[in-house]
Amino acid sequence: MIFHQLFDPGSSTFTYLLADPDTRQALLIDPVDEQIDRDLALLASLGLTLRYTVETHVHADHITSGGLLRSRTGSETVVSAAAGADCADHAVGEGMELRLGAVGLRVLSTPGHTDGCVSYVTLDGQMVFTGDTLLIGGCGRTDFQQGSASRLYQSVHSRLFTLPDETLVYPGHDYKGRTHSTIGAEKAHNARLGVGRTEADFVDLMSNLRLDLPRRIHEAVPANSRCGLPA
Repeated sequence: MIFHQLFDPGSSTFTYLLADPDTRQALLIDPVDEQIDRDLALLASLGLTLRYTVETHVHADHITSGGLLRSRTGSETVVSAAAGADCADHAVGEGMELRLGAVGLRVLSTPGHTDGCVSYVTLDGQMVFTGDTLLIGGCGRTDFQQGSASRLYQSVHSRLFTLPDETLVYPGHDYKGRTHSTIGAEKAHNARLGVGRTEADFVDLMSNLRLDLPRRIHEAVPANSRCGLPA
């Protein structure tokens, strides 16, 4: 598999490129509108055709380039069926698969940060892309977009923490220069969701964070419900 982890410093968002070396078909997970030229240049330099743009959820801190990439490359947008994004070419849910030749992803429904959060596991089970559901040492917040601390806890413990300990975790963001973790490390060391923390502990912690809203929430959420395209 061809794999690249890309970073948007403005929102600390990771975008992931996965491609099949034989078919030369590629997908991008969580592409950022401000990085569209970078992503197109990378695809061209590698001789890849963009087949899918894949969202982990409707983001509140950046605008996706999924719709623009569709208009420029003919790629197809992929969003959770629970996200309410009628713009998507594919509305996906638990257990569905995306394939690019021998490379592919399986969908895990992991709501909690938002109603429409999904994670994507590679078909060989070696990597999982968790969006904001599970971060390195933490998780996404649960105080807007129908967020629910109980649902997030259950998603992590019933969907993600049941993956093999050696599965590599690639999150939607990191703010400390880290790039990946493992399921085993998060079970053992995640301060919010691991180390034996109960659901009641987690709900109490999340209800008392008192965080400011993301800077771009009022712009980003409506735009991302349109796959990043203008109204």
